[in-house]
Amino acid sequence: MSETALNGVFIGVEVAPDVRSDAELAAKLAEVCPVDIFAVGAGGTVEVVDENLDECVLCRLCIEAAPAGSVTVLRKYSGEVLA
Repeated sequence: MSETALNGVFIGVEVAPDVRSDAELAAKLAEVCPVDIFAVGAGGTVEVVDENLDECVLCRLCIEAAPAGSVTVLRKYSGEVLA
């Protein structure tokens, strides 16, 4: 199995489509995440860095920095959703 296939085995992160193009939010998420799950993409879009997903420490800083319900963190091993 390739290393790419192993990214996000334990944690999933979803960003609502209506905020993905918010450059200010992209910068804020990239700044607050202690394990670099978020990055500012081309044109200021919110990008999720797949290879860092399983480094998530479930700190909720991304959830608190984003508009309510726009960032969701899923614990794949338990099915718990943090929003």
